[in-house]
Amino acid sequence: MHELSIAESILDAVRKELVNHPGARPMRVGLRIGELAAVNVDSLSFCFEAMLKGTDWESLQLDARVCPQRRVCKDCGNEFAVAEYNACCPACAGSSTTLTSGDELDFDYLEVETDGTPAVEVKGAE
Repeated sequence: MHELSIAESILDAVRKELVNHPGARPMRVGLRIGELAAVNVDSLSFCFEAMLKGTDWESLQLDARVCPQRRVCKDCGNEFAVAEYNACCPACAGSSTTLTSGDELDFDYLEVETDGTPAVEVKGAE
């Protein structure tokens, strides 16, 4: 189950970002997970919550957004969402396409509370 190591990496990234925000408390962390990234979001959430149980960060919420697979056609330039794993272009039926989205596993944002003021958002924190 590699979701456990991903959960550990998320918490490491949160710790590193909090160095830039002394006294802040993490409230919510956002991820973008591509549908091709081979990450089970339910397992990741379970591991994340289990790691935080009984800690000062127990209320930290994980917001995982699954990103669909998207491709662009090299022949006609059409960008499209892949349906049922069919990577052919729906506009021209070309089979020469390139992946543009769907394999990511990115730290998207971190919301922190500072001095009792919630929701200071740090975009793209790592």
